[in-house]
Amino acid sequence: MPTLPKAFGSYDELIACKDIDAVYVPLPTALRKEWVLKAAAAGKHVICEKPCAANLEELEKMLQACRDQKGQFKDGVMFMHSPRLSAMREALEDPEALGSIRRITSAFTFRAPPEFYAANIRARSDLEPQGCLGDLGWYNIRFSLWAMRWQLPTQVSGRILAQSHDSSSHPSVLTEFSGELLFEEAVSASFFCSFLAQNQEWAHVSGTKGYLQVDDFVVPFAGEKTTFSIHNHEFVKSGCEFKMEPGVRQVSVAEHSQAHPDAQESNQFRDFAIQVQSGQLNDDWPTFALKTQAVMEACLTSARHGSQLITIDRIQSSLSQKV
Repeated sequence: MPTLPKAFGSYDELIACKDIDAVYVPLPTALRKEWVLKAAAAGKHVICEKPCAANLEELEKMLQACRDQKGQFKDGVMFMHSPRLSAMREALEDPEALGSIRRITSAFTFRAPPEFYAANIRARSDLEPQGCLGDLGWYNIRFSLWAMRWQLPTQVSGRILAQSHDSSSHPSVLTEFSGELLFEEAVSASFFCSFLAQNQEWAHVSGTKGYLQVDDFVVPFAGEKTTFSIHNHEFVKSGCEFKMEPGVRQVSVAEHSQAHPDAQESNQFRDFAIQVQSGQLNDDWPTFALKTQAVMEACLTSARHGSQLITIDRIQSSLSQKV
């Protein structure tokens, strides 16, 4: 017979239950540290929504608490578990498809309705201190780091393009933000995230021989397959005549967009469960979260200091000592 679900009267009661091996923490960002620390102390594995913490220092404490209790930590970035990602990595590694990466650009936006600002936690800076940067920009930054095989940028900058005030005395909420990441060998990445612009979630990786384009890198378009394209256009010149010959290759991957066993959100929790049951910790997942948090925080620091360039020294030190 199927096991009936058990109801608990409090989070503390749930965490104390010996029948529970892992918890999902989707609480507002400002509340996550408390409950991740409690879950870790109780020996639970943790899958945590993003952004993982209000700041890098909080996340470092959360990760250390999980490590101390041999608990697995990962952040809830669904596209990291999409079968399409493997196909995109194969394309990025193909020297004839893209060549060497030179530039990464992405945008993730949605136009929030008026009621969003009245009732949604993402419009309250006391609950979600990074606003659209944490809610949306986390995905942009994560995609850039993934494309660069987790190499950290040497410097970043950020710019607050718009912000709104709620009806209380809380600080303003970031509603539109842009960032720039500078990597070694003059590779760069930029991103745009917004609660003001209409729905878009595209990413573009430019190389020395071509470029990769994906129009729905966060939430796949509805359907039974996901796609991306490789572009290798050719400029042809003969005497005074010239033309641009299009070269486009569409790649499709069998993958349902949502509410299906092979959809990325299903894969995310399945992969987490398999990892927990393995009895061994995967250090990559907390490292990915730590790097994303560090770059996001540096972009925000830059934006609050006149968009000056910020170096990523602290995260390098943290990674070498703790991860």
